[in-house]
Amino acid sequence: MQTKRQTALSTCLALAAVLAAAPLRAQQAQTAAGSEIRIGNVMPYTGPLAAFATIGRAEAAYFDMVNEHGGINGRKVKFVSVDDSSNPKTAMEQTRDLVEKQDVLLMFGSFGTPSNLAVRKYLNERKIPQLFVASGDEEWAHPRAFPWTMGWQPTFRAEGQIYANYIQAAYPSRKIAVLWQNDQFGRDLFRGLQEGLGDTAGMIVADLAFDASETAIQNQVGILKNSGADILVFDGAPAIAARAIRVAADLDWHPVFILDNASASIASALRPAGLQNSLGVISTSFLKDAGDASWKNDPQIKAWLAFMDRYFPDGDKDDIYAVFGYAAADTLMQVLRQCGDDLSRDNVMRQAASLKDYQSPIALPGIVINTGPKDFRPIKQMRLVQFDGTAWQPIGDVIESAFTAVREDN
Repeated sequence: MQTKRQTALSTCLALAAVLAAAPLRAQQAQTAAGSEIRIGNVMPYTGPLAAFATIGRAEAAYFDMVNEHGGINGRKVKFVSVDDSSNPKTAMEQTRDLVEKQDVLLMFGSFGTPSNLAVRKYLNERKIPQLFVASGDEEWAHPRAFPWTMGWQPTFRAEGQIYANYIQAAYPSRKIAVLWQNDQFGRDLFRGLQEGLGDTAGMIVADLAFDASETAIQNQVGILKNSGADILVFDGAPAIAARAIRVAADLDWHPVFILDNASASIASALRPAGLQNSLGVISTSFLKDAGDASWKNDPQIKAWLAFMDRYFPDGDKDDIYAVFGYAAADTLMQVLRQCGDDLSRDNVMRQAASLKDYQSPIALPGIVINTGPKDFRPIKQMRLVQFDGTAWQPIGDVIESAFTAVREDN
């Protein structure tokens, strides 16, 4: 029987020992035949959201590590990751190819709300697992309507509510401006912020939307500065986040800057913005920051650094998306371990919906993964963090984001 928590990994060899101790005796079931377990993935390797492609590269590196240590009971993982440039039509074409021509057992960790929505009906009709979607939309948690689709990270809406609670506690009388990406991602977080503020939503004195393809943000930041706001909540992609932070500094505007978790990458947002300009930025996290000195002796971080050196040497250790990809791939491996001898698609989904208090080796303490037949939201906890010029430092305790009101599944 699998334990509920994975043994702490101090080195890559330690991970190999864990894998060897709990081999997957996968039977020939559906597309998991022969000597490979084929896993499909769609990422924006090109286009305006290409910064997130690090997730896919880290996942590929993780599976390379698994394969180098013997795979899963002699079966190698074949991770087939393809580019959709964040285009839903392309995502549909690529997913069809992965399913119908590449014979993948499941889709794992594909990025983005629009692209995953585009393929959800297709995958559910064919009873193909669409696991651990790399998007915080609430659409991945409807097991009755879409029993083959499951998210992974906390929801954008819950994140917005967490920021609202923080503002109410720390800055109860300050004016708020919101700069948000004009798509479902941006709307979800903004809605959570408004819901969390409740009767005090009037604290929001200005908000402006921008398109994900925009390259200039000066006018919007200038307008929000002139609103008299003391707090700026930014919700968008990392490239635009970097510009917003830099423009605010250039305008000599120094609001309390709250940055969405999806853009809380030192490599992709804060460093391009200027580390000095980014000092004091607040965000949320549920994964460890390898650059945080408090983790320098942590065995899991040591194992992750060794992993990066050996399997992803071109990756940036300051890029949180590399941590994200590693942690997501680790969660999938836990599901496959729990599958035992039965690697059918039915059992893959059954085990994905049977994760109990699973602690990813790279997750923050207190952040656990739980799922159930009616609970398709694996991670429900986050922690507020603040950038000190070098790393993200925690603010307060782990916050349970499950308070977010979620409609009944349909």
